[in-house]
Amino acid sequence: MSLSDADHELVVEEIGREPTRAEAALFENLWSEHCAYRSSRPLLSAFDSEGDQVVIGPGDDAAVVSLPTNGDGEEMYITMGVESHNHPSYVDPFDGAATGVGGIVRDTLSMGAYPIALADCLYFGDFDREHSRYLFEGVVEGISHYGNCIGVPTVAGSVAFHDDYEGNPLVNVSCIGLLEPERTITAEAQEPGNKLVLVGNATGRDGLGGASFASEDLAEDAETEDRPAVQVGDPYSEKLLIECNEALLDEALVESARDLGAAGLGGASSELVAKGGLGARIELDRVHQREPNMNAMEILLAESQERMVYEVAPENVDRVAELAERFDLGCSVIGELTEPGTNYVCTFEGSETTVSDKSSGQRPRDSETVVDVDATFLGDGAPMNDLPSNAPPKQERDLPTVSLDEAFEQIVGSPNCASKRWVYRQYDHEVQVRTSVLPGDDAALLAVREAGTGLAFSAGADPNWTDAAPYEGARAVALENATNVAAKGATPHAAVDCLNGGNPEKPDVYGGFKGIVDGLADMCSDLDVPVVGGNVSLYNDSQDGPIPPTPTLALVGVKEGYDAPPLSLSGEGTLVVVGDTALEGEADPRLGGSEYTAQFGGTDRFPALPADSTDVVETIAEVADADHVLASHDVSHGGLAVALAEMVHEDAGASVDIEPVERGSQNRLLFNERPGRVVFETTDPVAVREAFDGVAPVTELGEANGSNRLDITVNDGTLAYDAADIADLRSVIEDELA
Repeated sequence: MSLSDADHELVVEEIGREPTRAEAALFENLWSEHCAYRSSRPLLSAFDSEGDQVVIGPGDDAAVVSLPTNGDGEEMYITMGVESHNHPSYVDPFDGAATGVGGIVRDTLSMGAYPIALADCLYFGDFDREHSRYLFEGVVEGISHYGNCIGVPTVAGSVAFHDDYEGNPLVNVSCIGLLEPERTITAEAQEPGNKLVLVGNATGRDGLGGASFASEDLAEDAETEDRPAVQVGDPYSEKLLIECNEALLDEALVESARDLGAAGLGGASSELVAKGGLGARIELDRVHQREPNMNAMEILLAESQERMVYEVAPENVDRVAELAERFDLGCSVIGELTEPGTNYVCTFEGSETTVSDKSSGQRPRDSETVVDVDATFLGDGAPMNDLPSNAPPKQERDLPTVSLDEAFEQIVGSPNCASKRWVYRQYDHEVQVRTSVLPGDDAALLAVREAGTGLAFSAGADPNWTDAAPYEGARAVALENATNVAAKGATPHAAVDCLNGGNPEKPDVYGGFKGIVDGLADMCSDLDVPVVGGNVSLYNDSQDGPIPPTPTLALVGVKEGYDAPPLSLSGEGTLVVVGDTALEGEADPRLGGSEYTAQFGGTDRFPALPADSTDVVETIAEVADADHVLASHDVSHGGLAVALAEMVHEDAGASVDIEPVERGSQNRLLFNERPGRVVFETTDPVAVREAFDGVAPVTELGEANGSNRLDITVNDGTLAYDAADIADLRSVIEDELA
């Protein structure tokens, strides 16, 4: 990828001359889709990012949100961020995924926060394909290795398989940090005369051109040809950087900070300067390096990992260097901030020529200005794209006839609905001793004891939904994540999103992408959940075609206390399902976007969602916290039958008898995936009905019991499986990969 002719002309017009090689490379990377959001920024105003709880919204390395204070708790903030590492994870699944974790953790550090939880949302091609399993195993290993080594628990996430990810998997990682208000810093330069100090690993040539690589379709030979664009991580250095960052904050030595991610030092330093409306002078020779003969462009654009750039007052520079040395980290004073109205300037003792040019006998100059541009123009000057779009077609009903038993066994045993235990058992999800509800439930629950607050955390998307109906499917993604935290008794509080799409220059692809943006924004607004930050990843396209539009949402909810009803049945209560369901209020349940159609083919309309989602979610949270609730589980992927199967275990079962429905519609009843529904096991079904009076219907399903069986009767159809049979069906991932 290189600077386009139109962009080149714009740069020449602005700076009044031809750009140097280093400048051209900086513009190429910082004006790429990955950094400048040229095709997506015009759409992002749809999101509402305001609220009393929002301290710092979109535009910084991570968002900052205040927590409610319960009991004797202190005032505390959390940071929220999400990042994609899609292309690198295809080329090198282990390092690509691992460095995605490292990057989102450093985004957390740059706000002054300490990382307390991660969530991974992973999307791959058909599980039956060997290449998909290879990528899956490598990505999970990379995430587990990096997260476990740095001591940050991975507590939530999702895994989905879909044919259209075969040539371009997605790896979306989100992070929550804990922050005392007085320690908050930003990526906005503060004061002329302050020094820019680079702390962390030495700079090498890995990850060169990573931002531009992430802004183009994956080529057929990407796994070999694009490997140099993939960064290589060192989690042990990241752990030292985390602790060094804490020490710097303890002594109030940092004025502003930015992690080195996309476009490396050039991206981080120029963005920090631009946000503060200042200039800078950077001496690239001062950057500590691990490879010989690096030229200016390589030093500027290498995406070597585990590095931070800090703004430091001159009198504090020596102390910063002492602390970096204590933690065995490199430290370079690379330049200083200059007055408003001055340029972003980089000098290099040598020339911009490559090593091969130097070997030809050309003599380098003693000192050369290799970059001299306005930082704001560099960071924000890229023109936005005005692209055509085609709305996706509506899917009409055309469903196959499948027996009840066959549908149950194939859907419960599909990789999308199967147990993900193989994934999360590789993560240390209890390090830091905050995780109250563990992975495998609807949402994780973290104990933020400092504030006396329980923090529920859910993250994910469903590509089947958004492939079938981008707008409606994205609304359902937001509602499902909100329902996940509500099922654990928490009220939705804030969210960040990672919007993934294919090549936006294709009108059909861009139409689907617009659909997921608007759908996610509309439902989050309906739920009164501010979307406080996020990430966009486009050009997820390959020789196999574009990915489904994929709106990953990472959402937190808050509650008093750290306890929540489990997903698993106790065997001692009555089962009810709440929410607008096909059992009551919808005579013709829809299967559009469901695992049923994914497994057996066919199409259908996407399910209609509740008219007042806010009241439904808030009431679910209220009821889930009641003493009479023994278990709770949201109904979504796979439908009601799968939800009930997931609740049964060796010590508790259920007997369910559903009222007669229209002949032939029992499959649509049991396997439709309308979100906003929850199954409760309760000792007081009357109290549940009273709580939802005027909000949503409540339907009694049957009784939980001390058996290890699930028995469902609907019309003349019966499903009867014991817990061992269900566990066998759900073990497809572990059976294949263990």
